[in-house]
Amino acid sequence: MPLYRDEAVVLRTQKLGEADRIVTLLTRRNGRVRAVAKGVRRTGSRLGSRVEPFTHVDLMLHTHAIEAKRGLDTVTQADTIAPFGERIAADYAAYTAGTAILETAERLTVEEREPSIRLFLLLVGALRALALGEHPATSVLDAFVLRALALSGWEPALQGCARCGRLDGHLWFAPAAGGVLCAEDRQAGAANLSPGGRLQLVALLTGDWATVDGAAPQVQREASGMVAAYLQWHLERGLRSLPLVERL
Repeated sequence: MPLYRDEAVVLRTQKLGEADRIVTLLTRRNGRVRAVAKGVRRTGSRLGSRVEPFTHVDLMLHTHAIEAKRGLDTVTQADTIAPFGERIAADYAAYTAGTAILETAERLTVEEREPSIRLFLLLVGALRALALGEHPATSVLDAFVLRALALSGWEPALQGCARCGRLDGHLWFAPAAGGVLCAEDRQAGAANLSPGGRLQLVALLTGDWATVDGAAPQVQREASGMVAAYLQWHLERGLRSLPLVERL
Protein backbone atom coordinates (compact mmCIF):
# COMPACT_ATOMS: atom_id res chain seq x y z
CA MET A 1 0.00 0.00 0.00
CA PRO A 2 1.39 3.46 -0.87
CA LEU A 3 0.29 5.01 2.44
CA TYR A 4 0.59 3.54 5.90
CA ARG A 5 0.31 4.76 9.47
CA ASP A 6 2.42 3.76 12.45
CA GLU A 7 3.74 4.93 15.81
CA ALA A 8 7.46 5.60 15.96
CA VAL A 9 10.33 6.93 18.02
CA VAL A 10 12.78 9.13 16.12
CA LEU A 11 16.26 7.64 16.55
CA ARG A 12 18.39 9.89 14.37
CA THR A 13 18.22 12.64 11.76
CA GLN A 14 20.58 13.81 9.02
CA LYS A 15 20.46 16.69 6.60
CA LEU A 16 19.28 16.17 3.03
CA GLY A 17 19.58 18.97 0.53
CA GLU A 18 18.75 22.51 1.63
CA ALA A 19 15.52 21.95 3.55
CA ASP A 20 14.90 18.24 4.09
CA ARG A 21 16.05 15.61 6.57
CA ILE A 22 16.38 11.85 6.53
CA VAL A 23 14.87 10.48 9.75
CA THR A 24 15.64 7.04 11.14
CA LEU A 25 12.64 5.65 13.02
CA LEU A 26 11.88 2.65 15.18
CA THR A 27 8.23 1.97 14.46
CA ARG A 28 5.78 -0.12 16.43
CA ARG A 29 4.72 -2.45 13.59
CA ASN A 30 7.26 -1.99 10.82
CA GLY A 31 10.59 -2.09 12.66
CA ARG A 32 13.36 0.32 11.69
CA VAL A 33 12.40 2.62 8.83
CA ARG A 34 14.25 5.45 7.09
CA ALA A 35 12.17 8.23 5.60
CA VAL A 36 12.47 11.71 4.15
CA ALA A 37 10.84 14.57 6.04
CA LYS A 38 10.51 17.31 3.45
CA GLY A 39 10.90 20.98 4.28
CA VAL A 40 11.48 20.43 8.01
CA ARG A 41 14.53 22.68 8.10
CA ARG A 42 12.57 25.66 6.84
CA THR A 43 11.46 28.27 9.37
CA GLY A 44 7.86 27.67 10.31
CA SER A 45 7.74 24.02 9.25
CA ARG A 46 4.95 22.24 11.11
CA LEU A 47 6.80 18.92 10.93
CA GLY A 48 10.18 20.12 12.17
CA SER A 49 9.80 19.74 15.94
CA ARG A 50 7.80 16.52 15.55
CA VAL A 51 10.55 14.54 13.88
CA GLU A 52 13.42 15.28 16.26
CA PRO A 53 15.30 12.54 18.18
CA PHE A 54 13.58 11.23 21.35
CA THR A 55 10.12 12.16 20.05
CA HIS A 56 7.31 9.58 20.17
CA VAL A 57 5.11 10.30 17.16
CA ASP A 58 2.11 9.06 15.21
CA LEU A 59 3.14 9.14 11.54
CA MET A 60 1.60 8.83 8.12
CA LEU A 61 4.17 7.67 5.57
CA HIS A 62 4.21 7.16 1.84
CA THR A 63 6.17 4.22 0.53
CA HIS A 64 7.91 4.12 -2.86
CA ALA A 65 8.09 0.37 -3.51
CA ILE A 66 8.65 -0.47 -7.17
CA GLU A 67 8.96 -4.09 -8.28
CA ALA A 68 10.13 -5.33 -4.88
CA LYS A 69 12.68 -2.49 -4.63
CA ARG A 70 12.11 0.00 -1.86
CA GLY A 71 13.78 3.35 -1.33
CA LEU A 72 13.26 5.90 1.41
CA ASP A 73 9.68 6.48 2.50
CA THR A 74 8.27 10.00 2.84
CA VAL A 75 6.72 11.44 5.99
CA THR A 76 3.42 13.06 5.01
CA GLN A 77 1.96 13.72 8.46
CA ALA A 78 3.23 13.67 12.04
CA ASP A 79 1.43 14.13 15.35
CA THR A 80 3.36 14.20 18.60
CA ILE A 81 2.39 11.58 21.18
CA ALA A 82 5.09 12.41 23.73
CA PRO A 83 7.86 15.03 23.31
CA PHE A 84 10.38 13.23 25.53
CA GLY A 85 13.22 15.29 24.08
CA GLU A 86 12.17 18.50 25.83
CA ARG A 87 12.87 17.14 29.31
CA ILE A 88 15.71 14.82 28.35
CA ALA A 89 17.70 17.58 26.64
CA ALA A 90 17.43 19.76 29.76
CA ASP A 91 19.52 17.32 31.83
CA TYR A 92 23.02 16.36 30.69
CA ALA A 93 23.03 12.93 32.34
CA ALA A 94 19.63 12.07 30.86
CA TYR A 95 20.64 13.40 27.44
CA THR A 96 23.86 11.39 27.18
CA ALA A 97 22.16 8.23 28.48
CA GLY A 98 19.25 8.80 26.09
CA THR A 99 21.57 9.24 23.13
CA ALA A 100 23.21 5.90 23.96
CA ILE A 101 19.77 4.29 24.24
CA LEU A 102 18.75 5.53 20.79
CA GLU A 103 22.01 4.35 19.24
CA THR A 104 21.68 0.94 20.91
CA ALA A 105 18.13 0.54 19.58
CA GLU A 106 19.29 1.37 16.07
CA ARG A 107 22.29 -0.95 16.20
CA LEU A 108 20.22 -3.87 17.49
CA THR A 109 17.73 -3.60 14.62
CA VAL A 110 20.00 -5.04 11.98
CA GLU A 111 17.36 -5.56 9.30
CA GLU A 112 15.18 -2.68 8.17
CA ARG A 113 11.41 -3.24 8.38
CA GLU A 114 11.77 -6.26 10.63
CA PRO A 115 8.97 -5.85 13.23
CA SER A 116 10.19 -5.61 16.83
CA ILE A 117 7.26 -4.44 18.93
CA ARG A 118 8.86 -5.52 22.23
CA LEU A 119 11.97 -3.44 21.53
CA PHE A 120 9.76 -0.50 20.55
CA LEU A 121 7.80 -0.70 23.81
CA LEU A 122 11.03 -1.09 25.79
CA LEU A 123 12.44 2.02 24.10
CA VAL A 124 9.34 4.11 24.83
CA GLY A 125 9.44 3.01 28.47
CA ALA A 126 13.12 3.90 28.82
CA LEU A 127 12.66 7.36 27.32
CA ARG A 128 9.65 8.00 29.54
CA ALA A 129 11.68 7.03 32.62
CA LEU A 130 14.48 9.39 31.57
CA ALA A 131 12.06 12.25 30.92
CA LEU A 132 10.37 11.81 34.31
CA GLY A 133 13.65 11.35 36.19
CA GLU A 134 12.27 8.32 38.01
CA HIS A 135 15.67 6.62 38.35
CA PRO A 136 19.34 7.54 37.78
CA ALA A 137 19.90 8.03 34.06
CA THR A 138 22.76 5.53 33.89
CA SER A 139 20.60 2.87 35.56
CA VAL A 140 17.85 3.42 32.98
CA LEU A 141 20.45 3.02 30.24
CA ASP A 142 21.90 -0.14 31.78
CA ALA A 143 18.46 -1.70 32.27
CA PHE A 144 17.50 -0.91 28.68
CA VAL A 145 20.73 -2.37 27.31
CA LEU A 146 20.44 -5.65 29.22
CA ARG A 147 16.78 -6.13 28.30
CA ALA A 148 17.32 -5.15 24.67
CA LEU A 149 20.20 -7.63 24.41
CA ALA A 150 17.98 -10.30 25.97
CA LEU A 151 15.31 -9.60 23.33
CA SER A 152 18.01 -10.05 20.67
CA GLY A 153 18.90 -13.49 22.05
CA TRP A 154 21.92 -12.40 24.12
CA GLU A 155 20.57 -12.52 27.67
CA PRO A 156 23.58 -12.83 30.01
CA ALA A 157 23.88 -15.78 32.40
CA LEU A 158 23.59 -14.18 35.85
CA GLN A 159 21.93 -16.79 38.05
CA GLY A 160 24.75 -19.32 37.66
CA CYS A 161 28.06 -19.93 35.94
CA ALA A 162 27.66 -19.65 32.17
CA ARG A 163 29.58 -22.92 31.77
CA CYS A 164 28.69 -25.19 34.71
CA GLY A 165 25.68 -23.43 36.25
CA ARG A 166 27.22 -23.29 39.72
CA LEU A 167 26.78 -20.16 41.82
CA ASP A 168 29.07 -20.25 44.80
CA GLY A 169 32.46 -18.94 45.77
CA HIS A 170 34.17 -16.14 43.86
CA LEU A 171 32.54 -14.88 40.66
CA TRP A 172 33.89 -13.35 37.48
CA PHE A 173 32.20 -11.72 34.51
CA ALA A 174 33.25 -12.50 30.94
CA PRO A 175 31.27 -11.05 28.00
CA ALA A 176 32.80 -13.62 25.62
CA ALA A 177 31.54 -16.46 27.82
CA GLY A 178 28.02 -15.05 28.03
CA GLY A 179 27.90 -13.87 31.64
CA VAL A 180 29.21 -14.84 35.07
CA LEU A 181 31.80 -17.55 35.63
CA CYS A 182 32.81 -19.45 38.74
CA ALA A 183 36.43 -19.51 39.89
CA GLU A 184 37.09 -22.89 38.28
CA ASP A 185 35.76 -21.83 34.88
CA ARG A 186 37.31 -18.38 34.93
CA GLN A 187 38.93 -17.47 31.61
CA ALA A 188 41.48 -14.90 30.54
CA GLY A 189 40.06 -11.40 30.43
CA ALA A 190 37.26 -12.09 32.91
CA ALA A 191 36.57 -9.23 35.34
CA ASN A 192 36.16 -9.60 39.07
CA LEU A 193 32.46 -9.40 40.00
CA SER A 194 31.33 -8.78 43.56
CA PRO A 195 28.17 -10.45 44.95
CA GLY A 196 26.55 -6.99 45.06
CA GLY A 197 27.49 -6.37 41.46
CA ARG A 198 25.84 -9.61 40.35
CA LEU A 199 22.66 -8.80 42.28
CA GLN A 200 22.62 -5.36 40.67
CA LEU A 201 22.86 -6.89 37.18
CA VAL A 202 20.00 -9.26 38.00
CA ALA A 203 17.91 -6.34 39.30
CA LEU A 204 18.58 -4.30 36.15
CA LEU A 205 17.55 -7.20 33.94
CA THR A 206 14.39 -8.04 35.89
CA GLY A 207 13.24 -4.50 36.68
CA ASP A 208 13.75 -4.67 40.45
CA TRP A 209 14.08 -0.91 40.81
CA ALA A 210 14.07 -0.94 44.61
CA THR A 211 17.30 -2.92 44.52
CA VAL A 212 18.76 -0.88 41.64
CA ASP A 213 18.10 2.49 43.28
CA GLY A 214 19.24 1.33 46.71
CA ALA A 215 22.63 0.00 45.60
CA ALA A 216 25.79 1.72 46.79
CA PRO A 217 27.47 4.00 44.22
CA GLN A 218 30.45 1.66 43.81
CA VAL A 219 28.10 -1.26 43.09
CA GLN A 220 26.21 0.81 40.50
CA ARG A 221 29.48 1.77 38.82
CA GLU A 222 30.67 -1.85 38.80
CA ALA A 223 27.45 -3.14 37.21
CA SER A 224 27.42 -0.29 34.70
CA GLY A 225 30.93 -1.17 33.55
CA MET A 226 29.93 -4.81 33.06
CA VAL A 227 26.88 -3.79 31.02
CA ALA A 228 28.94 -1.53 28.76
CA ALA A 229 31.52 -4.29 28.17
CA TYR A 230 28.79 -6.84 27.42
CA LEU A 231 27.05 -4.54 24.95
CA GLN A 232 30.22 -3.64 23.05
CA TRP A 233 31.26 -7.28 22.85
CA HIS A 234 28.03 -8.24 21.10
CA LEU A 235 27.95 -5.20 18.84
CA GLU A 236 31.58 -5.93 17.88
CA ARG A 237 32.34 -2.22 17.73
CA GLY A 238 31.69 0.43 20.33
CA LEU A 239 28.88 2.93 20.48
CA ARG A 240 29.99 6.44 19.58
CA SER A 241 27.78 7.89 22.30
CA LEU A 242 28.80 5.59 25.17
CA PRO A 243 32.05 7.39 26.19
CA LEU A 244 30.01 10.57 26.65
CA VAL A 245 27.60 9.07 29.16
CA GLU A 246 27.84 10.81 32.52
CA ARG A 247 28.59 8.12 35.10
CA LEU A 248 27.98 8.29 38.84
